[in-house]
Amino acid sequence: MLPPFRNEPLTDFGVPGNRAAFEAALVAVDAEADREWPLVIGGEPVVTGSWIEPRDPAAPGRRVGRVARAGRAEAERALAAAERCAAEWAAVPPDERARLLLRAASIMRRRKHELSATMVVEIGKTWPEADGDTAEAIDFCEYYAREMQRLGGTQPLTPAEGTASELRYQPIGVGLAVSPWNFPCAIATGMVTGPLVAGNPVIFKPSSLTPIVGARLMAVLEEAGVPPGVVSFLPGPGQEVGDFLVAHPRLRFVSFTGSREVGVRIYAEAAQVRPGQGWLKRVVAEMGGKDGILVDDSWADLDAAAAGVVASAFGFSGQKCSACSRLIAVDGIHDDLLERVVERTEALRLGPPRDPSTDLGPVASRDQFAKITTYVDIGREEGRLVAGGGADDSEGWYVEPTVFAGVDPKARIAQEEIFGPVLAVIRARDFEHAIEIANDTEYALTGAVYARDPVRLVRARRDFAVGNLYVNRKCTGARVGVEPFGGFKMSGTDAKAGGPDYLKYFLEAKVISERL
Repeated sequence: MLPPFRNEPLTDFGVPGNRAAFEAALVAVDAEADREWPLVIGGEPVVTGSWIEPRDPAAPGRRVGRVARAGRAEAERALAAAERCAAEWAAVPPDERARLLLRAASIMRRRKHELSATMVVEIGKTWPEADGDTAEAIDFCEYYAREMQRLGGTQPLTPAEGTASELRYQPIGVGLAVSPWNFPCAIATGMVTGPLVAGNPVIFKPSSLTPIVGARLMAVLEEAGVPPGVVSFLPGPGQEVGDFLVAHPRLRFVSFTGSREVGVRIYAEAAQVRPGQGWLKRVVAEMGGKDGILVDDSWADLDAAAAGVVASAFGFSGQKCSACSRLIAVDGIHDDLLERVVERTEALRLGPPRDPSTDLGPVASRDQFAKITTYVDIGREEGRLVAGGGADDSEGWYVEPTVFAGVDPKARIAQEEIFGPVLAVIRARDFEHAIEIANDTEYALTGAVYARDPVRLVRARRDFAVGNLYVNRKCTGARVGVEPFGGFKMSGTDAKAGGPDYLKYFLEAKVISERL
């Protein structure tokens, strides 16, 4: 019997030994810049002759490594390999599949700094952000292992005289996991290990911005003992690999985390029943957010609210679907709160993520830089710039943490997902108006409310339309098992990753009733 689940502790970099170990991991990752990482299909390394070469966003001239680039032929091959082992993997007892995840968690602990340092170099995470990403990946392994043990046996049913009935969950089949670049270890781990421990072979397609983190995750799973073909590592362009597999009649499910645009297209494509397809495909789509923090005039500790807003808005340069991109402040406290938010924003240190004193590193890529700076220009027309606004691409993709005040709730920077360090501050007449503003987007992922009035808190709990609502705290930092994560509306299918419902998306229930 396993002990109860506990979240993985974060690394204290104030301890000299921890700091030295992380610095050594950065050196080791740099030393592998010339390493070539193959695909993995059917347990075999595959080199295609075409390469993805991720670059350090803090120094785009520096290559991080080379990863083989898959195409349609490799996608078909991975699907066939997964089909060949599907029945055998489904027959493996749930407890044994769970033990594989526990072994993977143990390996990740041993290689924690290696995984985290790769994220610093490959996608520009600061030390704490990268460490938290790896800790969450370990959490997913530990939590889903326990969940599979819970779901692996006969489930309770209402007894009836003269009948013996049982309900068991069984895996659904081969699936595709398309993971994002912003949490390339944590989210990828959850998306692969969830369906994997449920008994399904998984084709793992990481983002082309972070394939080396994906390759290291694949190596962890192989070391943990995943059988050949049960997981295939298949980085490659979405148009060639992802679209082909999503539409394939032999694929059973798609798990996707990324943009609204791509998620909607995947949902539509997967809904088509094609010749030779004997099921309706399941889709888990976790998409974007336009998350708001509401601060009511019944809340007295404006320093605490400002700290929560700034941490939520600018952690990892706002490149989180849960990031606060709207501050909705009730009129009575608006000006005072804005002043404190600006003060804290201006105190943030923007710089290279290899420096442990850095608060914000670069944004992920040239495309991210161009998109975000375009929205900064739009913000100058739609609001009053009160902090930041600068950008520098001379040595990396750096955008200052930026705050616009006086923003209309219908403005583009208040409605569209920017996915960068840009905060729109909106004044509300009163609490009712603030709730109305908070709900007036097509997204419904995360939100937070700072208030003391109990009647208003009850109203927020009931009417603030988000999948994850936080009361008197920031709107980022969901913990596996503690705050299962997922949103409504155009934020996705609300699968609640890291929660008790998640594995059921990759299982089907079979009921057997016997007359006695």
